[in-house]
Amino acid sequence: MKSRILSALIILLFAGQVLFAQNECAPQLITSLFNGKDLSSWEFVLKDQSIDPGTVFSVKNAAIHISGNPFGYMRTKETFDNYKLHLEYSWPTEATNSGVFIHVQQPDAIWPSCFEVQLMAGNAGDFICMGGSDMAERTDKSNIVVKKRAVSNEVAVGEWNTIEVVCKESNIEVFVNGTLQNKASGISLTRGHICLQSEGKDIEFRNIYVSKL
Repeated sequence: MKSRILSALIILLFAGQVLFAQNECAPQLITSLFNGKDLSSWEFVLKDQSIDPGTVFSVKNAAIHISGNPFGYMRTKETFDNYKLHLEYSWPTEATNSGVFIHVQQPDAIWPSCFEVQLMAGNAGDFICMGGSDMAERTDKSNIVVKKRAVSNEVAVGEWNTIEVVCKESNIEVFVNGTLQNKASGISLTRGHICLQSEGKDIEFRNIYVSKL
């Protein structure tokens, strides 16, 4: 009887150690894309290459500030696949236009081959199939926009919206403030860079990270 109890305790102890080890490893699956201090993990692409990117993309109060002028984007140096992207964005003065590019391909271009998760005020959650990218939900091939599924649930100017983009194999899901706004399947691009767009006027981003799926 004692030997059975001892064996059971050893099994439970081993199982606890394995669970602890898994929990220890879990934080390593999350990659922060912004440290709240600088933009050292990003590259910059602007339509007007004579402009200093530092005048367009900057860090203020632990958030990324993008002026919107000229058009362009900031791009992760790394590429990603099978991940969940989390970020928060806010319009500091006026609800206007921007976007998040996912599965961005090289070479860099102002409108690269990728999928845009639209952030335009009132339309956050739309897909835009850019540079020849495609998805099954784009049934009208003359139109590159795939509209969001639900009514707009964006918050007011000065408040923070939360975007989560789940990229798994050939599928994408987009959540805006916790609401599923769009789904894509049969996508033509499944890996690439992540970009934050400069398109018109000021926007701010914070708490940007990816979780490996």
